[in-house]
Amino acid sequence: MTGLLGRALRWALVPGLVFLAACELLPPVAGPAKQAPAEAGRLNLTQIRFQDLPGWAGEDHAEALPSFLRSCAVFDKMGAKTPLGDIDRFGVYGDWQEVCKDARLIRPGNKVEAKYFWESRFIPYSAHNGSEPNGLFTGYFEPELEGRWAADAKYRYPIMSRPGDLIAVDLGKHRDEWKGEHLAGRIVDNNLLPYFSRGDIERGALAGRGLEILWVSDQIGLFFLHVQGSGRVRLQDGSTVRVGYAGRNGRRYTAIGRELVARGVMKLEDVTAPAIADWLRANPVQGQVVMEKNQSYVFFRVVEGDGPLGALGIPLTPGRSLAVDRAFVPLGIPIWLVAADPLDKKKDYRHIMMAHDTGSAIKGPVRGDVFWGHGEEAGRRAGVMKSTGRYYFLLPRTAAPAPIPN
Repeated sequence: MTGLLGRALRWALVPGLVFLAACELLPPVAGPAKQAPAEAGRLNLTQIRFQDLPGWAGEDHAEALPSFLRSCAVFDKMGAKTPLGDIDRFGVYGDWQEVCKDARLIRPGNKVEAKYFWESRFIPYSAHNGSEPNGLFTGYFEPELEGRWAADAKYRYPIMSRPGDLIAVDLGKHRDEWKGEHLAGRIVDNNLLPYFSRGDIERGALAGRGLEILWVSDQIGLFFLHVQGSGRVRLQDGSTVRVGYAGRNGRRYTAIGRELVARGVMKLEDVTAPAIADWLRANPVQGQVVMEKNQSYVFFRVVEGDGPLGALGIPLTPGRSLAVDRAFVPLGIPIWLVAADPLDKKKDYRHIMMAHDTGSAIKGPVRGDVFWGHGEEAGRRAGVMKSTGRYYFLLPRTAAPAPIPN
């Protein structure tokens, strides 16, 4: 979520336990692109008209504005001449700042004004991975665990804060072709070595450093929290503490759903977060081995105020925030999403989303992870969402080389 991973991660297993259900558990949709890993894909955009967007007329366009204004709070802090992305059609921040000024003039809840705003200030573009418009869309949510400030016989699994010796390197600052790639490790004898793995840490590699924030009773729930990248911990007095992504050990993320398929435990089409969680609980010894196959380990921090926070450092909006691959998609932009509803495959989920987050399993030009919020229904949606869909970027008219008429 980092995001909920602010995530660098998301619900993959039980999405309540969020940012990525099928998302982090299943192998990501892969593919190569400009300034992205060769296997990531190639983003192509085709300019279209609003009337050609599937379901556009049925949207509540006003409902999407508060989420967009959260993006604007970030855009306004940037240099007006700074490019938002790698291609001209994304424009510079100044293009977005002007659009944001207009968005603030729309009266809250006024659907007519809001629809006119979107159609008069933006141009839609169909996004393709090369020539393929369809991609995988999964879901995540904010899980809730029972926990305590101090450990005891029941609450013995720690939520850890980021260690001081964890070094993170943005490789894109060293070479353009490494944009979007990161490395993490620790310095030993002036060498950068891989950081401790999940198994190392769970066996005590960081014990005695005072890194424990909270203690929970559910090890599997904690594993899912790592996949999600953020969540809530309910204390004995009924109050809750929100924890958010603070970093990760840099080890490779392994989708354990794929591991279970490889072991013949379940078929690929049967892999969902609830199914994985059920198997782990029913097979604790083998489950521990499988969880350690995912060497990635997430560190957290206590988050005050609204949340959870996405990769932009702003609160995510349930049903309106989308985790994307920032190697292709600039954070903050509005996106028209058309994907199968996770609870009713005969219907499409068609809404304006905001690219507010990222995820370690969210890779490729047409790939997304819907944030569903928190609670039982959010968990159900996130846990089973593995939808084929497509999306369309809404980009400022001032950034387009030659706008087509509506």
